[in-house]
Amino acid sequence: MSKITNHKYTIEEAFRDCFYIVPDYQREYVWSDKEVNKLLDDLNNEIENGSNSEYFIGTILVSPSQDKNQFDVIDGQQRLTTFFLILCALKALFKGEPQEGIINNLISTSYTNSDGDIETSLKLNPKYENAEEVIKAILKSDNQPENIKALLNSAGVSQFGALENIINAYFTIYQYLKFNYQETGTLKKYWGNLSNNIVFIQISTDVSSALKIFETINERGVGLNPMDLLKNLLFTNVKLDEFNRLKNDWKKITNPLESNKEKPLRFLRYFLMANYKIENARRDGIVREDEIYDWFSKKENIAASNYKQEPFVFVRKIIKTVDNFIKLTEGKGNDGADNVYMNNIRKLTGGGFSLHYVLLLAAYNLPKDLFDYLLKQLETFLFYFIITRTSTKILERNFSAWADELRAISLLTDYDKQKAQLNAFVINRFKESTTQKQPELTDALKRYHFYSLQQYRTRYILAKFTQHVNMAYKGLANPDNLNDYTNLEIEHILPNTPNDELLNAFNSHVNNAEKDYHQYKVKLGNLTLLEKPINIVAGRDFFKDKKDQYKMSKYYLTSSLNELSHVGANTSITRINNKLKAFDNEWTSKEIDERQQMLIDLASEIWTIQPLTD
Repeated sequence: MSKITNHKYTIEEAFRDCFYIVPDYQREYVWSDKEVNKLLDDLNNEIENGSNSEYFIGTILVSPSQDKNQFDVIDGQQRLTTFFLILCALKALFKGEPQEGIINNLISTSYTNSDGDIETSLKLNPKYENAEEVIKAILKSDNQPENIKALLNSAGVSQFGALENIINAYFTIYQYLKFNYQETGTLKKYWGNLSNNIVFIQISTDVSSALKIFETINERGVGLNPMDLLKNLLFTNVKLDEFNRLKNDWKKITNPLESNKEKPLRFLRYFLMANYKIENARRDGIVREDEIYDWFSKKENIAASNYKQEPFVFVRKIIKTVDNFIKLTEGKGNDGADNVYMNNIRKLTGGGFSLHYVLLLAAYNLPKDLFDYLLKQLETFLFYFIITRTSTKILERNFSAWADELRAISLLTDYDKQKAQLNAFVINRFKESTTQKQPELTDALKRYHFYSLQQYRTRYILAKFTQHVNMAYKGLANPDNLNDYTNLEIEHILPNTPNDELLNAFNSHVNNAEKDYHQYKVKLGNLTLLEKPINIVAGRDFFKDKKDQYKMSKYYLTSSLNELSHVGANTSITRINNKLKAFDNEWTSKEIDERQQMLIDLASEIWTIQPLTD
């Protein structure tokens, strides 16, 4: 095998020093909104945590070409292409700012080829069919989807498959950054973190060797090496003839985590904070990933966990916690059955937030009814803190301390004492915190729009509104699974891609003086959930032309846009009607603002901390 070199790059260093070619034999760009949003969420969480430490995104496998600093990408092009599209979006958002020039040089630059000629090239150049033309159209488009389509149509380039994926990924990134980092200062902070703290290892060798490395990596999969230190520590405390037994028990820990693609170090952090009181010099009750091994080395922790005296007992405790953890991540309660509230929490938190597992693992042994009550209140608590974009550092410090309280409650043998103390915990921790956050939440909901948070969270919010209104309409007390609602289409009442007639009508209406159509089309008040067949028929018409389609929806929050149903004088329907509003033929900024306020009022009923009742 030829010489192999590796180098650690930041994003800025990589696109400054290297030209990346995606060969035509490589898999095309396949990432969907799900993968792109997951990456954006991960980066956003790093920034919100306020950490200046490096964030490792893996390895990139390349092969050098005959031209200086030019590399064929063998493995990692999905990530590289997405980061390149982030640079394209940042260039547009920094238009007229000093950062624009720097980022522009990371997107394309001039170089001397092997013949001595000067060439200008994209710093990431996909060679599969027409992909380069799509990238260039994006850079020329001034961030208007119709401009990209016009440029590509004039060049005779079809937009499907990987090309459509690239375009969709770019606009997902652009809108995410535009709406989440509207102020120049916050965007500068994002760029500073991205350019300096996001790092990867670039492995470079010839093509045949690189392909062999790629094949080997994919055959063997990603090992759980971070667990090895702990495993070795435990092996030193068992007899030689017990090695096989411990080895088999250890697989009961690693295999489920691997199968569910859970990070072992993250799980170990949560295991320790959920099961032991954490003491450290910072007095924050937090175990960081790089502190896990040190935690096990301290005398007081050796005594608390007793892993030296009873290694198999300790391992069984981890196995049990892994089993509980996996059940929770699958939306199950502590009885192992599907749980409405745990499923809701999963839909709210997605893959970008998981600290709540510290609390749930600590409280896992509560009686089912008390655990379900905790889940229901936790959903509301997390909603407040996620919508207001509270730093996870604050939550992590609180959750570690609160885990100690919940663990103590779960260890009580008297049910009435458990119930009383859990009620006090919820009031003192959750209710007090959310009460303080109420003004901040109201302000966040007033400003909420399609891109305020990740799309799965916006879908969760709309689903909860829709479910609440349907339950009130039918007089139901207990919510059912949210899946039926989160699988609906998100309908922009004011169309997301208006034709000229509709856009001109909006701009000329007296209610819309100095109002921006593109700002109002994404406001929460302009969004509703709709069945796909109805959504297709409704299309991009004026509100007055698609009201009758909304009336056909079985979801009352949507059908009531057209008209309210009237049944009896004091029925569940009349009671919910008092909180809803039907609209006439006009749909302007005025109506959108009114509906947004209506939804804010409903939110105070949906997400509320409730004490336990007898």
